[in-house]
Amino acid sequence: MSWNDKQKWSPSRTGSRTRVTEDRHVAIVGGGLAGMAAAVVLAERGVRTTVLEAEEFLGGRAGAWTEEGPGGKPFEIERGFHAFFRQYYNLRNLLRRIDPELAMLVELDDYPVLHPDGTREAFAKVALDPPLNVLQILRDSPSVNWLDVVKLGYREGLEMLAYDPARTYRVYDGMTAKQYLDQLNLPPRARSMLFDLFAHSFFNPETELSAAEMLQYFHFYFVHNPEGLVFDMLDGPLSTRVWQPLRRYLEDRGGEVRLGSRVSGLRRTQDGPWRVSTGGDELAADAVVLALHVPGLQGLLKSAPDLGTEAWRRSIEDLSVTWPFAVLRLWLDGPVREDRAAFAAIADAEPLDAITIYEKVCDHAAEWAQRTGGSIVELHAYASRPEDDGPTVRRQLIEWMHRMYPETAERTILHERFELGRDAPAFLPSLAGKRPPTETPVPGLVLAGDLVDVPFPTALMERATSSGFLAANHLLADWDVQGEDLWSVPMRGMLRGALGSLPVRAADRVVRRLRRSR
Repeated sequence: MSWNDKQKWSPSRTGSRTRVTEDRHVAIVGGGLAGMAAAVVLAERGVRTTVLEAEEFLGGRAGAWTEEGPGGKPFEIERGFHAFFRQYYNLRNLLRRIDPELAMLVELDDYPVLHPDGTREAFAKVALDPPLNVLQILRDSPSVNWLDVVKLGYREGLEMLAYDPARTYRVYDGMTAKQYLDQLNLPPRARSMLFDLFAHSFFNPETELSAAEMLQYFHFYFVHNPEGLVFDMLDGPLSTRVWQPLRRYLEDRGGEVRLGSRVSGLRRTQDGPWRVSTGGDELAADAVVLALHVPGLQGLLKSAPDLGTEAWRRSIEDLSVTWPFAVLRLWLDGPVREDRAAFAAIADAEPLDAITIYEKVCDHAAEWAQRTGGSIVELHAYASRPEDDGPTVRRQLIEWMHRMYPETAERTILHERFELGRDAPAFLPSLAGKRPPTETPVPGLVLAGDLVDVPFPTALMERATSSGFLAANHLLADWDVQGEDLWSVPMRGMLRGALGSLPVRAADRVVRRLRRSR
């Protein structure tokens, strides 16, 4: 195996059986990726599962539903465009349950990063192996010249090749991503095109994001990602491609999904079973998976003041949400320019971070565009300023759309859907080791979701799915049942363990190589 290949992460506890031998019932609170991933793994092994979802649709932050569209006709909606990166191994294994060949995923040839001044970055042909991928980015980027390379903070740059969970978080978790990027000493345009936008993509502004967490993202998405930078897209709505088939898959294995079931209470009885309250009903379960976002988890624990230890409860109370996200989907009465990319990241256009042309992504949108001659354009702000209200953010997004894609200024908006929300977890500095893991101090209770600590490099939808698999594995191990294999990119970078004692001459040789690559 090459050191840059994907790696299996082996849990510390495994089982000897493939299915439970006794009747077991698990309540899963939350029907997003984490909750559904846990439910599927448990149901496949004979566990009765009940998914309790407060909304009238599945998916959580990747939720999808049907609502009124242009002309009052039903239209499939989701909470923003989602990229399915090729190193999302665990998410893809979940999707293979409903689509073994992953035919639902369409390969994206490339995606550009655009700047208002006309600068364009692209990543389709970047080498897969470090440090060649880093060198190629610097060599080919129109935002970097040889004088810029000379001025780089090379020791900070080498940290991207030396990711190590223990060392990286010990050294860099107390620093913000902005402070780290300041030390890189990149020219402003290169920084905004190659790094600032990347940090924003995790819904956390660089001023409040842990530098160690951002280095983990660099490791996972770019430096040591064996699959490359280009991602795949769903060929249709999340509702019809993922959530409806996944619900059927679960129900075919004895699982149950209860939509519109908001959990209001949680307690463990003296004789063992859990009692989960949903309005006027109470559900009995042998174990519980809490797969909620930060506000939901914190709110539920307030209704169960005696649950868990003081330290564990504090680790959840200390969690917070990051800046608001905004999604504006516009139905226009005419097309955008034919050469527009299906998805483009946008730099230095606050609050706009991305533009998606939905008829180039989704068959449902393509049918509407072909029938009407229009276009469906989605504008996404990953982290808009908290002080900006909805009308302000909406206006700014449209203004930037007109500037970046001038032809849209000539179009009339036939219909629109705007959402401004705030429920993504914050990854603030100095939280290393304090974020709650999947396991809890309470027997029969586990956590899942992208807010929990996952013991290998991951993020976003992949973190949520991985945490669901881990939660299911933990419960199955208690019942001596084999769990789900989990995969990730390499745990550590190629320079792991080297930077702490890296001689200056060795570092200088690397810098000279960077210069020669220009």
